[in-house]
Amino acid sequence: MPEGYDVRELSTADAGAMTDAYRRNRRHLEPWEPYRPEIFYTRDGQVHGIEQQLAMVKAGLMVAWTIWHGDRLVGRINLNHIVQGVLRSASLGYWVDHEHLGRGVAGGAVEHACAEARARGLHRVDAGTMLANVASQRVLLKAGFEEYGLAPKFLFVGGTWQDHRLFQRILHDDPLPRV
Repeated sequence: MPEGYDVRELSTADAGAMTDAYRRNRRHLEPWEPYRPEIFYTRDGQVHGIEQQLAMVKAGLMVAWTIWHGDRLVGRINLNHIVQGVLRSASLGYWVDHEHLGRGVAGGAVEHACAEARARGLHRVDAGTMLANVASQRVLLKAGFEEYGLAPKFLFVGGTWQDHRLFQRILHDDPLPRV
């Protein structure tokens, strides 16, 4: 991470800071995220969302982190849809506060998530971006991801099904352990 930034595991104690961050970044994030009901932008909504995510973390289906600059939450990074077995894969999701763009925060967060994925024995991390999200595509390419396809009508964002560019990063070619 760039100097002055820190990545921490998601905690229910983050609900207030998460509420502030989502309120500050509502207009910045709306074009790229699914519809959010008004309760999402409240402390109660964030507590509920964090509790759901932590249940998925406990089940081994997700790893979730927050990005901090001093005492201010300025982003999120997640490994979602973790699959073990012969696939050993996860999907990457992240966002950075509009006031902290262009400082290497997204790239640092992506590298952090990939290092954590490898440490957990994962082989591959994938990510999808809407076609117009060129900034996120640049972050992924710079972090060693390669584009491998197009997913038509992939996610429902902004009131319509959006096409997405698909990226992946192979973390290693180590064989699976024989048990």
